[in-house]
Amino acid sequence: MFRALARRQRTADLVGACVFFVLFAPIVSAIGVAGLGWGPAVVDLLILAVYSAALVFRRLSPPIALALAWIGAIIQMAALRDVQPGNFAILMVLYAVGCYGNRIVRWLGLASAGIGALLAAAYLMYLLPMGRGSDVSTVSVGSFVFTLVASLAVLVLPWTLGLLVNARTASRESKARQLEAQREAERAEYAVVVEQERNRIARDMHDVVAHSLAVVIAQADGARYAAATNPATAAPALSTIAATAREALADVRLLLAELRHSEAEGPQPSIHDLERLIDQLRVTGLQIDVSSTGAVVPMSASHQIAVYRIVQEALTNVLRHGDAKRPVTLDFAWSADGVRLTVASSLRPAPAASGATLGHGIPGMRERAVLTGGSFRAGATEAGQFEVAARIPSGIAQRTLDSDSTASDSTGGLS
Repeated sequence: MFRALARRQRTADLVGACVFFVLFAPIVSAIGVAGLGWGPAVVDLLILAVYSAALVFRRLSPPIALALAWIGAIIQMAALRDVQPGNFAILMVLYAVGCYGNRIVRWLGLASAGIGALLAAAYLMYLLPMGRGSDVSTVSVGSFVFTLVASLAVLVLPWTLGLLVNARTASRESKARQLEAQREAERAEYAVVVEQERNRIARDMHDVVAHSLAVVIAQADGARYAAATNPATAAPALSTIAATAREALADVRLLLAELRHSEAEGPQPSIHDLERLIDQLRVTGLQIDVSSTGAVVPMSASHQIAVYRIVQEALTNVLRHGDAKRPVTLDFAWSADGVRLTVASSLRPAPAASGATLGHGIPGMRERAVLTGGSFRAGATEAGQFEVAARIPSGIAQRTLDSDSTASDSTGGLS
């Protein structure tokens, strides 16, 4: 029966009802005293107090407010009192019933408006004049119907406004709930995609570590047998073992870092295979224009593999979703703190049908960029292209190196 209201709302309704009573009490008492004396004035003040009490409950409990409004109206008609300023409270209660009441209360409010209009017309046209000794035989049916229609319009209008406000509020709340549910579903779906991407990264690292250990074992066995007959041949094998072990250690550290959901350091394999990757994609017919600006800076292994995987996924997506017949630009913009890579491709003339599910490519690239402490952006441009842009920091303290040797060692000739 009682609605949940904030303290400030309850306080506002109480203060508003008190202001309503204080505002109209002098007018009501003056009219009563001027008419028939203090007796009717006291009755008018009682009626005004009942209407003011209805205003206190109009939002807290619309049924109680409606009942108090009826009590005030019945007392007013029983005392044969004229229309008073306090009757405005009836309109406010009907609005509150239509706006805040439940389905049953709203229908009771509409019925009250209809019955109240009929009683008001009969009271104003017949009962009040008869109670004061007036002749009502001259009252025409037309006058009664006009008063009935006018009363019905006055009483139903605030109820209708309240009903419209209630419907608008309910629609807005429903849209907000639907939007929140949609966002929650998108967050859950994105979380699943990210977790699947993490699992894929872990499987990739497992494969790389297993391959590295196999190489180490094979090289160690070969060096052990070669050392007995030709010790000089064991040196290259030992160098291979050292390099492979370092890469394997970096991969293990990365795997542990990702399983801890860390965005900090974690060495990764290098990007020496970028040129081979581009050559492989060019064999498929994809035209790739590579450019590089700025002085190449050294990068940690973890950040190099992030660059490699993002380039790999972006170029692969061109084959799957873009216009592979038109050139693709791959740009590396080097700065003192890392590199900004951009892959721009043309969209297909006839895009795929809408409704495709969220894929792993873009979330995976974003996850890799974020894990390195960088940033990622992907989307269509105003020029009608699809652009993938990522900023990958170097991940290590900067050292003063010869830029030519750095370029040859770090990029494999891609500048």
